[in-house]
Amino acid sequence: MARPRGARARATEVVRRLAEEYPDARCALVHADPFQLLVATILSAQSTDVMVNKVTPALFDRYPTPADLAGADPDELGELIHATGFFNAKARSLIGMASALEERFDGKVPTELDDLVTLPGVGRKTGNVVRSVAFGLPGLPVDTHVKRLSGRLKLTTETDPVKIEADLDAMVPPEERGDLSLRLIEHGRKVCLARRPRCEVCVLADICPSSLVPAGTGARSKNSSTRGLSARDAG
Repeated sequence: MARPRGARARATEVVRRLAEEYPDARCALVHADPFQLLVATILSAQSTDVMVNKVTPALFDRYPTPADLAGADPDELGELIHATGFFNAKARSLIGMASALEERFDGKVPTELDDLVTLPGVGRKTGNVVRSVAFGLPGLPVDTHVKRLSGRLKLTTETDPVKIEADLDAMVPPEERGDLSLRLIEHGRKVCLARRPRCEVCVLADICPSSLVPAGTGARSKNSSTRGLSARDAG
């Protein structure tokens, strides 16, 4: 196909193709409810989803509710989450977040972003994760993968996550934003790698302004981007 003219047309095609390539994209953080997702997302800062998923079963068993977590002993909590890094700061954030839920939101995770970002340890990215994944509401979390891919695709010229989110929101329908973020993350992990983008197997190669594939080569077929992926590249 002819390369879409302009960022808006390109965004529409990116949304369509990634939906076909990753129809089952899901949040990698294991959770059973909005509270657990909120806790896990706070823990994921400067850590990996794999490590967080190793820590949270014991954490949720010990502190199953916001009230339980609000009353946690900081040292005991820190031991439980030690493997995720920055455990002292995260323990303070978790206790503060849970206390705020109890004091201001009747022990429930709020749905509005303006409310979520008032909680200790919660910024726009975490708030948007909770909104889009736990509640199915519009929200476009901008992590390192989303930032990198939206720049390579020339969907934005911004480098600040808040401004990137605003640019993408202006081009992506609200109901598509959360899924697009998840799909960009998956594509960034499997194909559009930071150091060695695998343009030769990318379904976006023919419309990506940063593609290393010669013009006219065309896009790869559906799901071809994940074939031949090594375990090292997938990490």
